[in-house]
Amino acid sequence: MNEPVPLILDVDTGVDDALAILYALASPEVTLIAATTVMGNVDIEHTTQNTLAILELCGYGDVEVARGASRPLARDHLAFRVVHGERGLGRAELPPAVQTPSDRGAARLLVETARERPGEVLLVATGPLTNVALALAEEPSLPSLLRGFTIMGGAFACQGNVTPAAEANIWVDPEAAQAVFRAFAGAAEEKLPVGVGLDVTERVKLGRNGVDAMCAPAPDSSLARFLQASVPFYIEFYERFGSTDGASMHDPLALAIAIDPSLATLQTTRVEVETDGTWTRGATVTDLRGIRRSPWPTGWIPEDNARVALDVDASAFMDRFTQRLRSLVEASA
Repeated sequence: MNEPVPLILDVDTGVDDALAILYALASPEVTLIAATTVMGNVDIEHTTQNTLAILELCGYGDVEVARGASRPLARDHLAFRVVHGERGLGRAELPPAVQTPSDRGAARLLVETARERPGEVLLVATGPLTNVALALAEEPSLPSLLRGFTIMGGAFACQGNVTPAAEANIWVDPEAAQAVFRAFAGAAEEKLPVGVGLDVTERVKLGRNGVDAMCAPAPDSSLARFLQASVPFYIEFYERFGSTDGASMHDPLALAIAIDPSLATLQTTRVEVETDGTWTRGATVTDLRGIRRSPWPTGWIPEDNARVALDVDASAFMDRFTQRLRSLVEASA
């Protein structure tokens, strides 16, 4: 078996980020070496404390957690408390973390780790891309220093979820997202960021039966109680908008595809992020037809800057996701 790949998660820890953290801890292909936090689902204080508390709940309190950006690059922060709860974890109340955030901030951690371990580190961002944009401003060679980079964000061939045009993570800080995508232009194909957006994440749903299955091996364990208190709140949000099969597993799917790209069908393309439009701010405008290479002047730069997921093996992912979290619950008993 190959050695586990060192992983950094850049998270705005709400419910599905928490599930992604748990998936990382349960996945033998990776070793979580650090987490960086960013505002998004809730404010930076809560995303940071949530991350610390979840890691301690699972016995991983020694993982370094670095506090990141408290606001987007160019506007104020608007949290999604209606989706994830006032503190970001639904109705779950975890004990305050014993550990404190790292002395170094998120961007510094990303840059220093990539420099220290060139070509080794897999970075997965499941929140707004502010920390990554700040790291790129400090180290423009970050695209070549990382082993790989996966983004949960965007709506590449479908409508958005926070506006008809924009997906939430990109909408929170479109200037950061634009800077990140453009920084990877012209990189080798295997180094291009993998965009895991609503095109695929809205096809994978976790319902109450799935939560029960995860918790079944040890329903009275602290981890099972956490899942039963946090995830149903998230599911209820989706039910208010007509979803009868559960809540979308945006962040766990992004991590799963980062670990195993064969779960998705990827298309290499160019993504531009709309930063000015009244109705389209935060839209990920994606040249899936290759118009940027047409003979007439369109203003598009021809270089590829992303690989976007357009299809997913939803059943394979959900089976793997459920089994891995079930195993983690069993081990926590």
